[in-house]
Amino acid sequence: MRDATPAGGPADGRPAEVRAMRPGAFAGRTVLVTGGTRGIGRVLCEALAARGARVAFTGRDPAAIADTGAALRALGPEPVAIALDLETLDAAAPLAALLRERIGRLDALVLNAAIGGVRTPIVEQPEAEWRRLFQVNVHASRVLLAAAHPLLAASDAGRVVCVSTGVARRRKAGTGAYAVSKAAFDMMAGLYALDVAGTAIGCTIVNPGPTRTAMRAAAFPAEDPMTLKPPEALLPLLLWLCAPECDLNGETIDADDWLARRT
Repeated sequence: MRDATPAGGPADGRPAEVRAMRPGAFAGRTVLVTGGTRGIGRVLCEALAARGARVAFTGRDPAAIADTGAALRALGPEPVAIALDLETLDAAAPLAALLRERIGRLDALVLNAAIGGVRTPIVEQPEAEWRRLFQVNVHASRVLLAAAHPLLAASDAGRVVCVSTGVARRRKAGTGAYAVSKAAFDMMAGLYALDVAGTAIGCTIVNPGPTRTAMRAAAFPAEDPMTLKPPEALLPLLLWLCAPECDLNGETIDADDWLARRT
Protein backbone atom coordinates (compact mmCIF):
# COMPACT_ATOMS: atom_id res chain seq x y z
CA MET A 1 0.00 0.00 0.00
CA ARG A 2 1.14 3.51 -0.74
CA ASP A 3 1.88 6.15 1.84
CA ALA A 4 -1.14 8.33 2.59
CA THR A 5 0.30 11.46 1.04
CA PRO A 6 -0.80 13.36 -2.07
CA ALA A 7 0.66 11.91 -5.24
CA GLY A 8 1.56 13.35 -8.59
CA GLY A 9 2.52 16.82 -9.74
CA PRO A 10 -0.40 19.23 -9.39
CA ALA A 11 -1.35 21.01 -12.56
CA ASP A 12 -1.54 24.40 -10.84
CA GLY A 13 1.49 23.97 -8.58
CA ARG A 14 -0.54 23.33 -5.43
CA PRO A 15 -0.82 20.05 -3.50
CA ALA A 16 -3.83 17.91 -4.42
CA GLU A 17 -5.49 18.34 -1.03
CA VAL A 18 -5.29 22.12 -1.40
CA ARG A 19 -6.86 22.01 -4.85
CA ALA A 20 -9.73 19.92 -3.47
CA MET A 21 -10.61 22.83 -1.16
CA ARG A 22 -10.85 25.46 -3.89
CA PRO A 23 -14.17 26.76 -5.29
CA GLY A 24 -15.41 24.65 -8.19
CA ALA A 25 -13.15 21.72 -7.33
CA PHE A 26 -16.04 19.24 -7.65
CA ALA A 27 -17.95 20.86 -10.51
CA GLY A 28 -19.56 18.21 -12.69
CA ARG A 29 -19.06 15.44 -10.13
CA THR A 30 -21.68 13.59 -8.09
CA VAL A 31 -21.01 12.46 -4.52
CA LEU A 32 -23.25 10.32 -2.30
CA VAL A 33 -22.82 10.78 1.47
CA THR A 34 -24.61 8.41 3.83
CA GLY A 35 -25.74 9.90 7.11
CA GLY A 36 -25.62 13.31 5.48
CA THR A 37 -28.09 15.15 7.69
CA ARG A 38 -25.91 15.71 10.75
CA GLY A 39 -22.39 15.74 12.15
CA ILE A 40 -19.48 14.97 9.86
CA GLY A 41 -21.80 13.95 7.03
CA ARG A 42 -23.74 17.23 7.04
CA VAL A 43 -20.58 19.34 7.12
CA LEU A 44 -19.09 17.35 4.24
CA CYS A 45 -22.27 17.63 2.17
CA GLU A 46 -22.25 21.41 2.55
CA ALA A 47 -18.55 21.65 1.69
CA LEU A 48 -19.00 19.53 -1.44
CA ALA A 49 -22.03 21.53 -2.59
CA ALA A 50 -20.16 24.79 -2.05
CA ARG A 51 -17.40 23.45 -4.33
CA GLY A 52 -19.76 22.58 -7.16
CA ALA A 53 -20.62 18.94 -6.48
CA ARG A 54 -24.04 17.51 -7.08
CA VAL A 55 -24.61 16.02 -3.64
CA ALA A 56 -26.81 13.03 -2.92
CA PHE A 57 -27.31 12.17 0.71
CA THR A 58 -29.15 9.64 2.83
CA GLY A 59 -31.06 10.20 6.03
CA ARG A 60 -34.04 8.89 7.94
CA ASP A 61 -35.66 11.86 9.70
CA PRO A 62 -37.93 13.81 7.30
CA ALA A 63 -37.33 17.17 8.99
CA ALA A 64 -33.55 16.71 8.94
CA ILE A 65 -33.68 15.63 5.29
CA ALA A 66 -35.69 18.72 4.35
CA ASP A 67 -33.38 21.03 6.30
CA THR A 68 -30.26 19.53 4.74
CA GLY A 69 -31.74 19.70 1.26
CA ALA A 70 -32.58 23.39 1.69
CA ALA A 71 -29.07 24.17 2.94
CA LEU A 72 -27.43 22.36 0.02
CA ARG A 73 -29.74 23.97 -2.51
CA ALA A 74 -28.55 27.38 -1.32
CA LEU A 75 -24.90 26.37 -1.76
CA GLY A 76 -24.69 24.54 -5.06
CA PRO A 77 -26.40 22.27 -7.59
CA GLU A 78 -29.78 20.71 -6.85
CA PRO A 79 -29.20 17.99 -4.23
CA VAL A 80 -30.71 14.51 -4.22
CA ALA A 81 -32.22 13.41 -0.91
CA ILE A 82 -32.60 9.66 -0.43
CA ALA A 83 -34.68 8.54 2.55
CA LEU A 84 -33.22 5.27 3.85
CA ASP A 85 -33.69 3.33 7.05
CA LEU A 86 -30.40 1.47 7.42
CA GLU A 87 -31.90 -0.72 10.15
CA THR A 88 -34.08 -2.41 7.53
CA LEU A 89 -31.95 -2.05 4.37
CA ASP A 90 -31.48 -5.58 3.09
CA ALA A 91 -30.95 -5.96 -0.67
CA ALA A 92 -28.57 -4.28 -3.10
CA ALA A 93 -30.51 -4.76 -6.34
CA PRO A 94 -33.51 -2.52 -5.51
CA LEU A 95 -31.19 0.15 -4.11
CA ALA A 96 -28.98 -0.03 -7.21
CA ALA A 97 -32.05 0.60 -9.36
CA LEU A 98 -33.03 3.51 -7.14
CA LEU A 99 -29.56 5.06 -7.42
CA ARG A 100 -29.58 4.70 -11.22
CA GLU A 101 -32.98 6.39 -11.35
CA ARG A 102 -32.33 9.16 -8.83
CA ILE A 103 -28.69 10.12 -9.46
CA GLY A 104 -27.68 8.40 -12.72
CA ARG A 105 -23.95 8.75 -12.18
CA LEU A 106 -21.65 8.59 -9.17
CA ASP A 107 -18.06 9.70 -8.71
CA ALA A 108 -17.63 9.26 -4.95
CA LEU A 109 -19.36 7.39 -2.15
CA VAL A 110 -18.80 8.34 1.50
CA LEU A 111 -19.92 5.59 3.87
CA ASN A 112 -20.38 7.79 6.90
CA ALA A 113 -23.62 6.59 8.53
CA ALA A 114 -23.16 4.55 11.70
CA ILE A 115 -24.65 4.06 15.16
CA GLY A 116 -22.76 3.68 18.42
CA GLY A 117 -25.06 1.77 20.73
CA VAL A 118 -24.63 1.51 24.49
CA ARG A 119 -21.29 1.27 26.29
CA THR A 120 -21.26 -2.02 28.17
CA PRO A 121 -19.12 -5.13 28.76
CA ILE A 122 -19.32 -7.30 25.68
CA VAL A 123 -21.11 -10.24 27.36
CA GLU A 124 -23.76 -7.86 28.70
CA GLN A 125 -24.59 -6.36 25.30
CA PRO A 126 -28.30 -6.94 24.60
CA GLU A 127 -28.74 -9.33 21.69
CA ALA A 128 -31.07 -6.98 19.85
CA GLU A 129 -28.55 -4.14 20.21
CA TRP A 130 -25.73 -6.35 18.91
CA ARG A 131 -27.73 -7.29 15.83
CA ARG A 132 -28.87 -3.69 15.25
CA LEU A 133 -25.30 -2.36 15.21
CA PHE A 134 -24.15 -5.04 12.81
CA GLN A 135 -27.14 -4.37 10.57
CA VAL A 136 -26.42 -0.64 10.31
CA ASN A 137 -22.63 -0.55 10.53
CA VAL A 138 -21.80 -3.62 8.45
CA HIS A 139 -24.67 -5.13 6.48
CA ALA A 140 -26.30 -1.89 5.33
CA SER A 141 -22.88 -0.46 4.44
CA ARG A 142 -22.13 -3.50 2.27
CA VAL A 143 -25.53 -3.21 0.58
CA LEU A 144 -24.87 0.47 -0.16
CA LEU A 145 -21.41 -0.32 -1.51
CA ALA A 146 -22.70 -3.12 -3.72
CA ALA A 147 -25.52 -0.94 -5.02
CA ALA A 148 -23.20 1.97 -5.78
CA HIS A 149 -20.39 -0.07 -7.33
CA PRO A 150 -21.70 -0.17 -10.93
CA LEU A 151 -22.01 3.62 -10.99
CA LEU A 152 -18.58 4.08 -9.40
CA ALA A 153 -17.08 1.71 -11.96
CA ALA A 154 -18.46 3.91 -14.75
CA SER A 155 -16.71 7.00 -13.34
CA ASP A 156 -13.31 8.11 -14.60
CA ALA A 157 -12.16 8.24 -10.96
CA GLY A 158 -14.53 6.52 -8.54
CA ARG A 159 -13.77 7.16 -4.89
CA VAL A 160 -15.04 5.36 -1.77
CA VAL A 161 -14.36 6.91 1.64
CA CYS A 162 -15.19 4.74 4.64
CA VAL A 163 -15.54 6.68 7.90
CA SER A 164 -14.46 4.41 10.73
CA THR A 165 -13.17 4.77 14.30
CA GLY A 166 -10.00 4.16 16.26
CA VAL A 167 -11.63 1.45 18.38
CA ALA A 168 -11.96 -0.70 15.27
CA ARG A 169 -8.22 -1.32 15.63
CA ARG A 170 -7.44 -0.44 19.26
CA ARG A 171 -9.23 -2.33 22.03
CA LYS A 172 -11.15 -0.15 24.47
CA ALA A 173 -13.31 -1.55 27.25
CA GLY A 174 -17.02 -0.92 26.93
CA THR A 175 -17.08 -0.31 23.18
CA GLY A 176 -18.73 -3.68 22.57
CA ALA A 177 -20.68 -4.19 19.36
CA TYR A 178 -19.66 -0.78 18.03
CA ALA A 179 -15.96 -1.69 18.01
CA VAL A 180 -16.55 -5.19 16.67
CA SER A 181 -18.91 -4.01 13.93
CA LYS A 182 -16.56 -1.23 12.85
CA ALA A 183 -13.66 -3.69 12.74
CA ALA A 184 -15.78 -5.77 10.37
CA PHE A 185 -16.59 -2.59 8.42
CA ASP A 186 -12.87 -1.88 8.03
CA MET A 187 -12.23 -5.41 6.80
CA MET A 188 -15.05 -5.06 4.29
CA ALA A 189 -13.54 -1.82 3.00
CA GLY A 190 -10.07 -3.35 2.80
CA LEU A 191 -11.32 -6.34 0.83
CA TYR A 192 -13.20 -4.04 -1.54
CA ALA A 193 -9.96 -2.11 -2.07
CA LEU A 194 -8.29 -5.38 -3.09
CA ASP A 195 -11.19 -6.17 -5.43
CA VAL A 196 -10.86 -2.83 -7.26
CA ALA A 197 -7.05 -2.65 -7.32
CA GLY A 198 -5.84 -1.72 -10.78
CA THR A 199 -9.12 -0.04 -11.72
CA ALA A 200 -10.15 3.62 -11.64
CA ILE A 201 -11.75 3.13 -8.20
CA GLY A 202 -9.91 3.93 -4.98
CA CYS A 203 -11.17 3.02 -1.50
CA THR A 204 -9.80 4.47 1.74
CA ILE A 205 -10.64 4.18 5.44
CA VAL A 206 -10.59 7.23 7.72
CA ASN A 207 -10.46 7.33 11.50
CA PRO A 208 -11.73 10.86 12.30
CA GLY A 209 -10.50 10.74 15.89
CA PRO A 210 -12.37 12.55 18.69
CA THR A 211 -14.73 15.00 16.99
CA ARG A 212 -17.49 17.29 18.25
CA THR A 213 -20.58 15.34 17.16
CA ALA A 214 -23.85 14.22 18.75
CA MET A 215 -22.71 10.60 18.53
CA ARG A 216 -19.54 11.39 20.47
CA ALA A 217 -21.52 13.34 23.08
CA ALA A 218 -23.87 10.40 23.59
CA ALA A 219 -20.93 8.04 24.10
CA PHE A 220 -19.03 10.39 26.43
CA PRO A 221 -21.60 12.59 28.21
CA ALA A 222 -19.08 13.85 30.80
CA GLU A 223 -16.67 15.09 28.14
CA ASP A 224 -16.50 18.81 27.34
CA PRO A 225 -17.28 18.94 23.59
CA MET A 226 -15.43 22.22 23.24
CA THR A 227 -12.16 20.36 23.87
CA LEU A 228 -12.71 18.41 20.64
CA LYS A 229 -12.11 19.48 17.06
CA PRO A 230 -15.24 20.43 15.07
CA PRO A 231 -16.24 18.35 12.04
CA GLU A 232 -15.07 21.18 9.79
CA ALA A 233 -11.47 20.40 10.76
CA LEU A 234 -11.74 17.14 8.80
CA LEU A 235 -12.67 18.79 5.51
CA PRO A 236 -9.17 19.07 3.97
CA LEU A 237 -8.72 15.31 4.32
CA LEU A 238 -12.23 14.21 3.39
CA LEU A 239 -12.48 16.46 0.34
CA TRP A 240 -9.12 15.28 -0.93
CA LEU A 241 -10.12 11.62 -0.54
CA CYS A 242 -13.27 12.30 -2.58
CA ALA A 243 -11.35 14.09 -5.33
CA PRO A 244 -10.27 12.47 -8.61
CA GLU A 245 -6.68 13.62 -7.95
CA CYS A 246 -6.41 11.31 -4.92
CA ASP A 247 -4.90 8.02 -6.09
CA LEU A 248 -4.90 6.10 -2.80
CA ASN A 249 -6.42 2.64 -2.48
CA GLY A 250 -6.51 0.45 0.61
CA GLU A 251 -4.99 2.93 3.06
CA THR A 252 -6.26 3.55 6.58
CA ILE A 253 -5.68 7.16 7.60
CA ASP A 254 -5.79 8.59 11.11
CA ALA A 255 -7.15 12.09 10.56
CA ASP A 256 -5.41 13.65 13.56
CA ASP A 257 -2.01 12.38 12.39
CA TRP A 258 -2.68 13.50 8.81
CA LEU A 259 -3.78 16.96 9.90
CA ALA A 260 -0.85 17.34 12.32
CA ARG A 261 1.63 16.74 9.49
CA ARG A 262 0.09 19.63 7.58
CA THR A 263 0.22 22.30 10.29
